[in-house]
Amino acid sequence: MLTSRLLYKGELRTELVHEKSGNKIYTDAPTDNHGKGQAFSPTDLLATSLASCMLTVMGIKANQLSINLEGSSATVVKTMASNPRRVAEINVELNLPNSLEPKHKTILERTALECPVAKSLSNELIQRVKFNYTN
Repeated sequence: MLTSRLLYKGELRTELVHEKSGNKIYTDAPTDNHGKGQAFSPTDLLATSLASCMLTVMGIKANQLSINLEGSSATVVKTMASNPRRVAEINVELNLPNSLEPKHKTILERTALECPVAKSLSNELIQRVKFNYTN
């Protein structure tokens, strides 16, 4: 089944269309690689996908445990390397409710670290994940 369609728009920009929903995302080359940096770069999407996947699978697990994670959030910092140019490190900070029971924190943390995106990335790519329980 087709996942997405992409169109090169010129000037280092692409339009990505999600086949099932029709939702669109645009990418732009980053300013440090000949682009305008006016949208997510493809490597930004890669790094951001890791955090999105973690929140999604934690949401699935939370639903199974009758836990509400609404309002949880994440921040992402991507570090690039050169020779070859690649994503070298992704730092994710997940902000979760402080009201979670200790056993649920453990379950949700393990779930996040086992998300499909995390397991699909190269072992050479450093993944640092911090769990904050504040909101």
